[in-house]
Amino acid sequence: MFYIFHGDDTHAQQETVAQLIGKLGDPAMLDLNTTKLEGNVTFSQLQQAASAMPFLAKVRLVIVRDLLSGKLDKSYQKQLLAYLPNLPETTRLLFLEPQALRANDPLVKLAESEKSGYVKQFSKPEGATLERWIKQKVEGENGRISPQATHMLAVNIGSQMDILSREIEKLLLYCNGEEIQSDEVKLLSPYAAEASIFDLVDALGNRNGRRASQLLQEKFREGADPFYLFSMFMRQFRLLIQVKELADEGKRPPAIGQELKMHSFVVGKLYQQCQGFSMVQLEQIYRHLLSIDVEVKTGKNDMTTALNLLVANLTVSP
Repeated sequence: MFYIFHGDDTHAQQETVAQLIGKLGDPAMLDLNTTKLEGNVTFSQLQQAASAMPFLAKVRLVIVRDLLSGKLDKSYQKQLLAYLPNLPETTRLLFLEPQALRANDPLVKLAESEKSGYVKQFSKPEGATLERWIKQKVEGENGRISPQATHMLAVNIGSQMDILSREIEKLLLYCNGEEIQSDEVKLLSPYAAEASIFDLVDALGNRNGRRASQLLQEKFREGADPFYLFSMFMRQFRLLIQVKELADEGKRPPAIGQELKMHSFVVGKLYQQCQGFSMVQLEQIYRHLLSIDVEVKTGKNDMTTALNLLVANLTVSP
């Protein structure tokens, strides 16, 4: 058998590989019969590894990473197309690719047509699909999670699947059988603070002084470090300036996300938020933040007072 696993959800790829390996017999003996190749492996190296007979085991496992999504020359591709249907029955050859391959890629089409081939694309879930994944992941571990907590995790972390899995594991241990609520997500997930900053900036953009002040005071009561909050403000307005600049050029969120290498969740929020500010206002706010940084570091102001004044001033500005 040969397998082609491709796509940007490398976390799901690894889970599937682990399940597959678990079905191949004694782990200790399989480890002795496993070869891992990466990148610019030659055809002769791949053929030598895949053609070797297993030692005291039923199968030999060969894992090749980042080969097919690179630029294979036609000669190499032709050799693979001829060789793969004739793999030894004792070989399991896995191609793991972090990018999606074209549907008309000759090797993908071969895997789809051959009885000895298998191909699967792994794409990171987004939006409602991501929320379903979170719910299923929690339930798969015999846990429960509220819709609000599910949404918060999806928005805060997005499709960073490795991080999301670790956060879910941490929440399940903490809740110990009780339903995971949004309060637990806020308490345990460092990414919740970023969502709070999104809400705070929303209030600032809408000139909602009462709401903005309320959110800021909530963070103080929760014990948030004022300097950490300030760093989040700096980051948020820096990103808003970048997104606003591209939006003013007529670019939409998908193109902005690609150019700035940001997740679609984050870009969507920033794109929406930057509509509440002009570029002049954003640049003025950012300069004000830089002056706060200098004042606090030189002892002319304290960070808590500076943040309170910042929120008050921004929400009364026209």
